[in-house]
Amino acid sequence: MKRFWTKADAVARDGGWAVELDGKPLRTPAREPLVVPSQALAQAMAGEWAAIEERVDPRSMPLTGIANAAIDRVAPDRAGFASGLALYAEGDLACYRAEAPRELVRRQAEQWDALLGWARRRFDVDFQTTSGIIHVAQPQGTVDRLARAVAAMDAFRLAALSPMVTIGGSLVAALAVAEGAMGVEAAWDAVSIDERWQLEQWGSDAEAEVTLDNRRRDFLAAARFLELLDH
Repeated sequence: MKRFWTKADAVARDGGWAVELDGKPLRTPAREPLVVPSQALAQAMAGEWAAIEERVDPRSMPLTGIANAAIDRVAPDRAGFASGLALYAEGDLACYRAEAPRELVRRQAEQWDALLGWARRRFDVDFQTTSGIIHVAQPQGTVDRLARAVAAMDAFRLAALSPMVTIGGSLVAALAVAEGAMGVEAAWDAVSIDERWQLEQWGSDAEAEVTLDNRRRDFLAAARFLELLDH
């Protein structure tokens, strides 16, 4: 779609905030009103539309994309979506450690032990960790309590939490960011340890670096969406 508008604005509408293009409100791909609960989020979304020069590229509009997902995909079955996302509690990245080399083991322990330590204190849970990739079952109480934390979120928070969990492979890291217990850059460093280690060992790989940069961009955008919901 080519740019056809001259001005993008955030306006109060239907108890929330909408984005208007030349006075016409945006709708989601499913033709639902694109209304979000935060003025700051709507303003940032309007900024995405205002920044378009010629053609709409969804990859350059992550906030709008997450809002669309919240309304079209999450809200119609919020409980089901939350249940699917909570399954990551059964195999969190931070529970699966390398056996070697020593430096990678040290880096994982330093950052992942801190993550699990926060979750233990915050949710009164425990974790089983292992070396290697063989599945290790987590205590049922841990799975249930993390699932309840996810289930308590509204559709917009779930829509933003989802890419953070799936990109990073860690429900714990995503929850730490969502609750303000960890900065997004620190969380990204924690969930990308393995990939960054491989790049260090094998040298520059343009394709791998682009892939990692794209994942980082989407991870940070989801965290920004969460932050803007509270402003």
